[in-house]
Amino acid sequence: MSEDFNMTMRKFLKQVGVTSQQAIEDAMRSAGSDETAGKEFDAKVVLTINGLDFEHVVTGKIAGRS
Repeated sequence: MSEDFNMTMRKFLKQVGVTSQQAIEDAMRSAGSDETAGKEFDAKVVLTINGLDFEHVVTGKIAGRS
């Protein structure tokens, strides 16, 4: 794969990671620790790429704030 491809992919994935973490932290703060403490939340990310007929699904769990 080309260097341009690798750079654009890394930049995109970094943006996804950073913005997703911020959004999750905001959601946990908004819900409050009474609603999230000691709980586990199912999480799911769906990545699609238009024009490639591509879909990738990642699932996992996120622990609530204490």
